[in-house]
Amino acid sequence: MAFDIAVKRVYEPPAKADGQRVLVDRIWPRGVAKKDAALTLWLKEIAPSDELRKWFGHEPERWAEFQMRYLAELGLNEEAVAQLRVLLREGKVTLLYGAHDEAHNNAVALAEYLRGA
Repeated sequence: MAFDIAVKRVYEPPAKADGQRVLVDRIWPRGVAKKDAALTLWLKEIAPSDELRKWFGHEPERWAEFQMRYLAELGLNEEAVAQLRVLLREGKVTLLYGAHDEAHNNAVALAEYLRGA
């Protein structure tokens, strides 16, 4: 089953086309009011572990290793992944993140994982 998944910075304004909006960061993004985020769900349990997040430090040269480690964590995090799959069966889901780097962040890795799983 092909899921309709989008990835977007939480700082971008919500849109009807987003479908269900899920924040996938462990830490609430600075400067974003909860009401303005228009979230369906804040699924902090699916974010990378603090240890992995700090190791990665958004350094692009660590991206491939980060993805492998994060995918391993996701494989052990069945409950949180199942929550997302339920939403995906209902329609489009936009994974929201706070990082500046739009190509190298946990939401991108998570979307790839969900599309391939």
